Amino acid sequence: MWNVESLCGYTPKTTFWDDFSIAERMEGVAGVKGTFNRAFKQWKDEYVYLTELVMVLNHKIWQHYEKNEELAMLYERLWQQADAYACEHLSGDELQYFYSTTD
Repeated sequence: MWNVESLCGYTPKTTFWDDFSIAERMEGVAGVKGTFNRAFKQWKDEYVYLTELVMVLNHKIWQHYEKNEELAMLYERLWQQADAYACEHLSGDELQYFYSTTD
């Protein structure tokens, strides 16, 4: 369960957390990569969903960093990719939303 709402008051708008959690359990690293590729391709131009994708990836790093180094490192690479994309392609109010939500 992603307790982000109790941690920081953010209410999830997608099923990204569950999607990645299912991929981890069902297919491992390959499933996580596939889930990321599909989600990023479909939602990279929707700043609210892109923001949440970056948040989920970041939280997944922390979820796995002491338990599963391979998954933690994968999530870190995916987070870096999505975060860099957001920082390079968002501007104005969209970029402000991204920064204020992920802060």
